[in-house]
Amino acid sequence: MNAPTQSPSTFRRANRISDISVSEIIKISTRARELKAEGKPVIILGAGEPDFDTPDHVKQAAHKAIDAGMTKYTPLDGTPEMKQAVCRKLARGNGLKYEPQNISVSAGAKQVLYNAFMATLNEGDEVVIPTPFWTTYADIIRICGGVPVLVQCPGENGFKLQPEQLAEAISDKTRWLLLNSPSNPTGAAYNADELQQIANVLLDHPHVWLMSDDIYEHIIYDDFQFVTPVQVEPRLKDRALIINGVSKSHAMTGWRLGFGAGPVELIRAMAVIQSQATSCPSSISQAAAIEALDGDETFLKTRAASFQERRDLVVAGLNAIDGVECRTPEGAFYTFSSCAGLIGKSTPDGQVIETDSDFCRYILESAHVAIVPGSAFGLSPYFRISYAAAKSELEEAVLRIQKACADLV
Repeated sequence: MNAPTQSPSTFRRANRISDISVSEIIKISTRARELKAEGKPVIILGAGEPDFDTPDHVKQAAHKAIDAGMTKYTPLDGTPEMKQAVCRKLARGNGLKYEPQNISVSAGAKQVLYNAFMATLNEGDEVVIPTPFWTTYADIIRICGGVPVLVQCPGENGFKLQPEQLAEAISDKTRWLLLNSPSNPTGAAYNADELQQIANVLLDHPHVWLMSDDIYEHIIYDDFQFVTPVQVEPRLKDRALIINGVSKSHAMTGWRLGFGAGPVELIRAMAVIQSQATSCPSSISQAAAIEALDGDETFLKTRAASFQERRDLVVAGLNAIDGVECRTPEGAFYTFSSCAGLIGKSTPDGQVIETDSDFCRYILESAHVAIVPGSAFGLSPYFRISYAAAKSELEEAVLRIQKACADLV
């Protein structure tokens, strides 16, 4: 009898995640926390999380739900009340009419993405992703057996997908186009005219569906007018999934509540996936999210104005550095800056900056500011800063980065 090739106790990772690891953002945050534990004055500008608190009226709704005993399982993909609140939000805020059967509610917008891809992708199906992109997109697609088709969208095009690029990227295997506007990591946002051009390409390819990640909808600047693609081109409604939530707008990241709106057949297929994963979303989070969607939203503009002030501070500070170019984003709370002019320079101890990862490592170790290399998002040589931090921290971080860059030779 042949001996087994490995011990029964040896761990074997599944092939579907063989090329997937913990994100670069988490690795950087881990190193930053280690430096903090050593007593270093580290400023972490890597996380995509608002620094505001959940609004009081939303927290009060959660308390009321707990006191009322709303602590049991709910219907699989959202309570009727939650789904109706989403329908009201889409009608009021986006001019779109959906019924409750068109709505899926999950444990965060990320689960909506996962459910949709798991429910629709067969092995080898392709998903077009404008690049740079949020790293999770490609990993979810790979886990679900799909193939991410990364289309480079450089800064000279505003980090936005051009219609001719989309037309060239589409093949017989293309199942989805995934758009994120405003975008993580660039803050770039598509206006109505730009979305119409994208929609025109999709109308010529009826086998391609559209997934629109609108999670940063309310964080926009300079009188930019947010629109979701189905608003611009209603003919796409029957093959589009709109994804949104309360995490970014209402500072509810830890509540884990997101939702999607799409054709009934898609929503039902997504429910099958959710039924075998997390089952229903949190009853308390749904109660809070209903209040978030239906309650007072005047604070949203105030918070966006605060983010805009911080954006302007960071953009100006980065553009003052020789070798760094920072585009002014239309939304979200990130800057995505080129460090091409610093590649090839040397640190004070003689280390050559060969990549954006080298640059970000140098900034963390020498200036004690944690930022994320553009390579983590599919485009180099860039770096991302999250300015969802206190103004005083941002001012100090920019000064440190300026000094560290001035020390390069």
